[in-house]
Amino acid sequence: QVQLVESGGGEVQTGRSLRISCVASGRRTSVNTMGWHRQAPGRERELVEAITSGGSANYADSVKGRFTISRDNAKNTVYLQMNSLKPEDTAVYYCEADALSYSYDDSPIAGRYWGQGTQVTVSS
Repeated sequence: QVQLVESGGGEVQTGRSLRISCVASGRRTSVNTMGWHRQAPGRERELVEAITSGGSANYADSVKGRFTISRDNAKNTVYLQMNSLKPEDTAVYYCEADALSYSYDDSPIAGRYWGQGTQVTVSS
């Protein structure tokens, strides 16, 4: 199993910046795609940005030019730098990872994992 732990959420004013992080951990874990999704009250969860282990990224049009995803493969960590934040960016942000780990009998375990979410609130 793989655990994802997010950090860095909080409340900021419109136009300010915030960076959130997510660390994936598990036994002999390797991570392929990592990404950020968000869910605002009353709305469906949506992809914000995702990045492969090779560095290829895709993102939602709503965050183009404002948000940047990056990762440190050695640390199994993904970051989301959010600039020029708007009130409509307010949501719970969830980290997601497609990862491979191994059980104690060395059986491979592949799966998609989610973090617990971190709240980002942008006040006007």
